[in-house]
Amino acid sequence: MPRGQKSKLHAHEKCCRNKAQAQGHKDAQTAAAQEEVASSSSSPFYVDGVPSSPVTVPATTRAVAGVPCQRSDVNATSQVQKSKNSSEASPSTDMSGQDLLTRKASMLVRSLLCKYKVNEPIKKIDMLKIVHKRYKEHFPEILRKASEHMDLVFGLELKEVQPNSHSYNLVCKSDDTGDGSLSSAWRFPIKGILMPLLGVIFLHGNRASEEEVWQFLNILGIYDGKRHFMFGEPRKLITQYLVKEKYLEYRQVPNSDPPRFEFLWGPRAQAETTKMRVLEFLSKANDTVPSAFPSYYEEALRDEEERARAISPTKAGTTSKASTCSKATSRLNSHPE
Repeated sequence: MPRGQKSKLHAHEKCCRNKAQAQGHKDAQTAAAQEEVASSSSSPFYVDGVPSSPVTVPATTRAVAGVPCQRSDVNATSQVQKSKNSSEASPSTDMSGQDLLTRKASMLVRSLLCKYKVNEPIKKIDMLKIVHKRYKEHFPEILRKASEHMDLVFGLELKEVQPNSHSYNLVCKSDDTGDGSLSSAWRFPIKGILMPLLGVIFLHGNRASEEEVWQFLNILGIYDGKRHFMFGEPRKLITQYLVKEKYLEYRQVPNSDPPRFEFLWGPRAQAETTKMRVLEFLSKANDTVPSAFPSYYEEALRDEEERARAISPTKAGTTSKASTCSKATSRLNSHPE
């Protein structure tokens, strides 16, 4: 073979190898992310599965994890058995259609988080593969549920790149105030763990033991000592970062021997959110309203009233000063020359 042809053939083979290596690296990166998601996600909050052992936890916090609960039973204990064929069942099975669609939406959330982590494009055809072709006619409802969940829990908004393009992007939403005044703790990914933690503390009498907090985090597929694909090292996040940022307080239970620890709301959490907002978050996760949980709702209302009373004297003082100043100005203006 002539030398020129050999050189071209060698260059072509080298180009093919480079492309294959690049694709292999991308595939390995995606596979690693998927494996990390799966290993970090033993609950239906992220994956098509449910706790296989009884877990005692307020029902509203179970709902954040994606476990169905009874609205009227705020302290219920539930045991849900995983079905082998649940991911392929049709809406006409014993499980209600809405429960199945919620489960499919949870699977879609897991996939979206994975793609967001590796900056991979989100396409409708790929999402349909996740939820299975049998659910194609229910896809708009599943996508709506997944989008609402991403928005509520993580502050991520699913947007179509172009109308009718069937390609999407996940974008971080601005904070609730609209002026950028809230810290990154209220944005992705930390919002996904901070709001549920504040809810757990609230629902356990405004202080939750370390055991109760980890029990809840385990339901979300977050384990002590095991790096999470989205939150990193969870113990460091909740006992150091969020404590340093004053969103959580982590302290030893007085007179405990051996020492036990508990979590409370930190001063920044108390300043930047309210019990009512946290209860609204938990209620939305339950697809209900805050008043569906009477005792917590009453406590949240009392908290709102106390905050209003604390603000009123300041406003009254400001109004009084303004009024006095206005009267003085009026007298000066009416004083004869």
